[in-house]
Amino acid sequence: MHAADPKYVQTRARVEDYFDRTATRTWEQLTSDAPVSGIRATVRAGREQMRNLILDQFPADMTGLRVLDAGCGTGALAFELAARGANVVAVDISPELIKIAENRCPGPLKSRIEFASGDMLSTRHGLFDHVVAMDSLIYYDADQIGSILAQLAPRVRSKVIFTMPPRTKMLMAMWRVGKLFPRSNRSPVMVPHTAQGIAQSARDAQAKGILRELGQINSGFYHSAALEFSTEVRT
Repeated sequence: MHAADPKYVQTRARVEDYFDRTATRTWEQLTSDAPVSGIRATVRAGREQMRNLILDQFPADMTGLRVLDAGCGTGALAFELAARGANVVAVDISPELIKIAENRCPGPLKSRIEFASGDMLSTRHGLFDHVVAMDSLIYYDADQIGSILAQLAPRVRSKVIFTMPPRTKMLMAMWRVGKLFPRSNRSPVMVPHTAQGIAQSARDAQAKGILRELGQINSGFYHSAALEFSTEVRT
């Protein structure tokens, strides 16, 4: 699969439509300090825990490192990485979310973050030391994720850290119920995975690297697993 693959493009377009048509305001509120409902509060808390789990995988001083934040949303993770000294390319499929991220970006960090709307896999963004993709691959199937890793691996010096819904009994039950609703009345479907399934798909796609689990966050309605794909060092 490459960035123009019809299946990838179809999923990407559905996600873009969802965020720009219905979800931008929700995400703007969810990622702010504004009061939210009890359910959304658990999601907000879970996302904060996941963000901290991801940040724990990096040194406190990231000066000189180039990082792709693939699916940066409103920018919280990008800001944290830039605050550690990293040069961040923050990409999101939604132009509206990029506008929010740009408006929220603290002044001292602006010189270290390049914001862009569009395809997170675009080669125009160049090479990186690391890639983070928090909750931005959750709508793709295992084959697509394997192929995404295969595309990213040659452009990443060290590692890709990403999240996915874990394939638990509870999430699978929720997923099956969700699929009963008419497609026009629901958001893009999150696809639960196992680490073993993703690892096999990465091998099938000939992605060069090693996959390992970093941990899971379960906070109310937020259930997510973090994985690290360590790539071969290229000089």
